[in-house]
Amino acid sequence: MKNIVVLTGAGISAESGLKTFRDADGLWEGHDVMEVATPQAFDSNPELVLEFYNQRRRQLLTVEPNEAHKALVKLEVHYQVHIVTQNVDDLHERAGSSKVLHLHGELLKARSVRNELDIVTRKEDILVGDLCKNGYQLRPHIVWFGESVPMLDFAIEITQKADILIIIGTSLQVYPAASLIHFISEDTPIYFIDPKPSIQENGKEHLKVIPKTAVEGVPTLVDSLID
Repeated sequence: MKNIVVLTGAGISAESGLKTFRDADGLWEGHDVMEVATPQAFDSNPELVLEFYNQRRRQLLTVEPNEAHKALVKLEVHYQVHIVTQNVDDLHERAGSSKVLHLHGELLKARSVRNELDIVTRKEDILVGDLCKNGYQLRPHIVWFGESVPMLDFAIEITQKADILIIIGTSLQVYPAASLIHFISEDTPIYFIDPKPSIQENGKEHLKVIPKTAVEGVPTLVDSLID
């Protein structure tokens, strides 16, 4: 059974109604990224940072997987499918995908500020004073700017085994996630789905650019791969 690796970004979740964190002006929900997505921000103003992610978590619980998420599940009948996502939501899992790796953490989990491996499921707000079992403050299980990406090596291992690579809703501009495309074989077919694609085919015989939204492009591509 062939291996399909799917790299997904904010574009696939946006069609479920989830706001993408970063707006066109570079602000995240009106906040400078340095105010809400760095360890230094959390140290200086934990209430602000926690409330920022509490709002994101609350919104996540109000939305559902879309047709693109659901279509990817159908591939698992015919292929070994691994999804490597930059998204921190659980929409792939809720749709039914069985192998999902989150590069940047998970919004519905929290972890100890002292031990990054002390992780718990958390659907409720996280407040200052909410402690892990060892008595340390809980924080969102999110990879902030300036922090290492602990799942990157696993993502590289998965990507290296790809017989087919599908890229959905990501500009491939954010590193280290964008580097994953360099770990596939030169002859691996690549399907790039994005309404405003950041790369072009330009004679690249193994690259197929599909300039559509995830909901428009993914079900059609999945049907073609199954047929």
